[in-house]
Amino acid sequence: MRKHQKNNNKNKFFTRGTIIGIAVIAAAASVGGYFSLGTMIPVNGTTPVFAPPTNIYILATHDSQNGYYFEEQSTRQGKKTLASGAIDASIHVIKGQLVALHIINEDKETGTQHDLNIDEFNVHTKKLNYFQAQTINFIADKAGTFKYYSTLHPEMKSSLIVDSG
Repeated sequence: MRKHQKNNNKNKFFTRGTIIGIAVIAAAASVGGYFSLGTMIPVNGTTPVFAPPTNIYILATHDSQNGYYFEEQSTRQGKKTLASGAIDASIHVIKGQLVALHIINEDKETGTQHDLNIDEFNVHTKKLNYFQAQTINFIADKAGTFKYYSTLHPEMKSSLIVDSG
């Protein structure tokens, strides 16, 4: 009789509620893992990249002197002004790098939407409202100079320069 009572006590841990709870936790972990893995796939790739990216921060903005422009925030020099008076927001990376491009609409002055596109690397942001941001990961898998631009404000353009290393 004691053996029968011990078996009943052991089986109380695996009640119906416990099994359902474990199943829910396992399903949530699977869904979370699936979406986490999905964000690790660059927009110009097909498999996840398990490497730390080079972070590039670009502000889309406007002021009365310069009009609409991109401002690259990742370099120590910050905003560079060319002889023509235009803002130079060129990005420099090395071929083969995983790049996390963070675009932020900081156009408080006009409050218009902004976007950013780099066709050669399949980088296309959504239309960002004021203070919205979007991060796009891509692999700089081609060397050269590539234009990035806005479809909403054609005067907003600069270059992505990929050095062969």
